[in-house]
Amino acid sequence: QCVIWLIVYSAFSHSVVSGLWEQLPVSAIGLTIVLCFLLLGFFMLVAHLLVKRLGFSLEDEAAVVFCGSKKSLASGLPMAKVLFSGHPGFGMIVLPIMCYNQIQVIVGAMLAQRYRRLIEAGDAGPRQ
Repeated sequence: QCVIWLIVYSAFSHSVVSGLWEQLPVSAIGLTIVLCFLLLGFFMLVAHLLVKRLGFSLEDEAAVVFCGSKKSLASGLPMAKVLFSGHPGFGMIVLPIMCYNQIQVIVGAMLAQRYRRLIEAGDAGPRQ
């Protein structure tokens, strides 16, 4: 976790010093966030539809929806650091990875509550 934190800190520190955030319009950040929401929603919808079609239980659906849509900051940032090391726009390159990660944490927390309520209510049998 410390290594990831240091990579994030170093990437954004470098981008602030190079003036990247002064050049990046707010609309680009907004578009990045919207696209990350759409991408996460697409993957979760595909996972949900596949599980429903295959008749898995609600517990299995929860596992597939969560695991199938995950993109890890822990693996994405080190790979980006290796691929784009020294690039002046590294902070902008990793922005979608960081936005996606935060969005999946927030959406995942809301979905976890929903799945917990459904499973506790007894709707955990095979789905048709």
